[in-house]
Amino acid sequence: MEKIKQKVINLLSSDDVIPLFEDQLTERLELTPEEESKLHEVLNQMVREGRLVQTKKKKYALPEDLGYLTGRLQGNAKGFGFFIPDKGEEDVFISAENLNGAMHNDRILIRLLKSNGRSKEGEVVRILDRANKTVVGTFEKDKNFGYVVPDDRRIYQDIFVPKDEIKDVKNGYKVVAEIVRWPQKRRNPEGRIIEVLGHKDDVGTDILSIIRQFNLPEEFPEQVLQSAGKIPQTIPEEEIKKRKDLRNLRVITIDGADAKDLDDGISIEKNKKGNFVLGVHIADVSYYVKENGAIDREAYARGTSVYLVDRVIPMLPRELSNGVCSLNPNEDRLAFSVIMEIDARGTVVNHTIEESVIRSSQRMVYEDVTRILEKNDAELIERYSDYIDDLRNMEALAEILRNKRMRRGSIDFDLDETRITLDLKGRPIDVMPYERGISNRIIEEFMLVCNETVAEFMTWNETPFVYRIHEEPEVEKLLEFNEFIHNFGYHLKGIGGEIHPKTLQNLLEKIKGSREEGIISTVMLRSLKKARYSSENAGHFGLAARFYCHFTAPIRRYPDLIIHRIIKDFLKGGLDKERTEYLEGVLPGMADHCSQRERLADEAERETDDLKKAEYMLDKIGMEFDGIISGVTNYGIFVELANTVEGLVRMTALDDDYYVYNEKHYCPIGERTRKIYRLGDTIRIRVTNVDIPSRNIDFVPA
Repeated sequence: MEKIKQKVINLLSSDDVIPLFEDQLTERLELTPEEESKLHEVLNQMVREGRLVQTKKKKYALPEDLGYLTGRLQGNAKGFGFFIPDKGEEDVFISAENLNGAMHNDRILIRLLKSNGRSKEGEVVRILDRANKTVVGTFEKDKNFGYVVPDDRRIYQDIFVPKDEIKDVKNGYKVVAEIVRWPQKRRNPEGRIIEVLGHKDDVGTDILSIIRQFNLPEEFPEQVLQSAGKIPQTIPEEEIKKRKDLRNLRVITIDGADAKDLDDGISIEKNKKGNFVLGVHIADVSYYVKENGAIDREAYARGTSVYLVDRVIPMLPRELSNGVCSLNPNEDRLAFSVIMEIDARGTVVNHTIEESVIRSSQRMVYEDVTRILEKNDAELIERYSDYIDDLRNMEALAEILRNKRMRRGSIDFDLDETRITLDLKGRPIDVMPYERGISNRIIEEFMLVCNETVAEFMTWNETPFVYRIHEEPEVEKLLEFNEFIHNFGYHLKGIGGEIHPKTLQNLLEKIKGSREEGIISTVMLRSLKKARYSSENAGHFGLAARFYCHFTAPIRRYPDLIIHRIIKDFLKGGLDKERTEYLEGVLPGMADHCSQRERLADEAERETDDLKKAEYMLDKIGMEFDGIISGVTNYGIFVELANTVEGLVRMTALDDDYYVYNEKHYCPIGERTRKIYRLGDTIRIRVTNVDIPSRNIDFVPA
């Protein structure tokens, strides 16, 4: 089906082609008899998906040729929305009157009403796919009916619940409502309660609500569990004989202390030429997870493991992720090994990629390795005496690889991550920045060079593939960013033409250690496009890399599993014409799906972090803290505390003067005192209010 769809799109994309009837398409497409019998069904499906538009005369055309665009709706609490196109155009504003029943995250077809430079406005023509079959929210009861106030503020309408659907649901309880009638211009959506999660203030209801809101699968289907249960936890001897036996290598894993899915191991040696021989050994998940089997279909649907603040929702059943696929010490494991010879300048002068069997000899944790390398911890050095030379070599090689990346212009964001500690009841007892030590950087550098090596190898062999791409930023965004950093006395050269990532890296070097480092890094990151998966190689701007992919985490990322299979087929000579055509047809859709699942996982993870940060600040109301101004708007200033919690000082709380927001210089200025609040300024604040549902924390100047 996908192959026929691609043929239709290729034909209608031709410069000289006008909208065509079905029989004209049949005539020109050069289809096999089997494909021809499916064409009518395929065309109908493409119309439903928004990939084609059918005119009143029953002709078919691409949406963009008739002035239509397809994409997703990003809702807003105030009732309007923004259309996010599938292809790289600008977002389009959709007023409340022109939503025509569309809700947040629905896939929609729109037409442009007006366009004024970068400002575009549109109208929803058709809803292609509904995103919110269910909505999570707080139930409120009225005299004759009930309604659900959605947790996601981007779904701005309450869900109406008729009296006969209320049953025994009480006020203030978190519920899941299934939508039975979609909204129209002057009518709210209607739903019925299908699950009561618990009172909004009960322990555990908060995270459960987020899991339901993002429709994250808590349990694996029975068929998947049965399939996983049948997988042997030992390796057949006949399989070992087919592989490169690397059990003689000294392989170690370095992970977080609580990690159970150990999917990458490292070995390092020096050869007679003085070059490093780095081995990156990745769990061979594809041996156990067969394409289109029950486990594979579920893994694809999930797309990625999701790391919430209090739990992991894994992509694969634990029998695999924590069991036979995990590179546990002193156990034989099937792996995919990339062995790279790397010279003193960080160039990979030789490499091999092969199916292997390995035996990890030591499981180490980031904190211990960092204490050995940075603090020469005597007790740890004694405990891991057999591995100290390896660790020193790893440190040296990681520095060489990082210097090479810096020379070519790779952008290194040193943004604070947050570590949130919960008690046994799920309440936050500590929030603090997560320190990235030398051990984290070693693993990052080794995974980066492995991913680049694999991507380059497969590119030169001209096989279908899934790349990790990061496209160049839009000039307008960089011009805005350049104007922003001008307030701090910085300037980007060469904006307006093609910008090299080295320009941005040089700026990050200049601001390192300054009080404005965090805010400039954050705004720079927002000015860049988001990295995504693609079947077409467009390079990776942020890494300044021509070739990049995700190869090193198949236990928790589906794209890695896809390319493991492709590489295996290629190495065994199995990428024949039929397999190649099949992959070319399915990989674009698979890459898009994986990108969407990644974005959803990121959003869910952020949501739980923000929730626990707000809960942590609940008993800090009235307390004072020092912070740094991290954002400025016309309604207030955002302040980030040392523990990474961010709150808002509303303009109305600046009561020592009347402040006017200066849009050009990103700062409010007092009319009488001329006092200025600038980005990067330190400020002492007092916590005045915490609103858990909205995750908002209010500050006032102390």
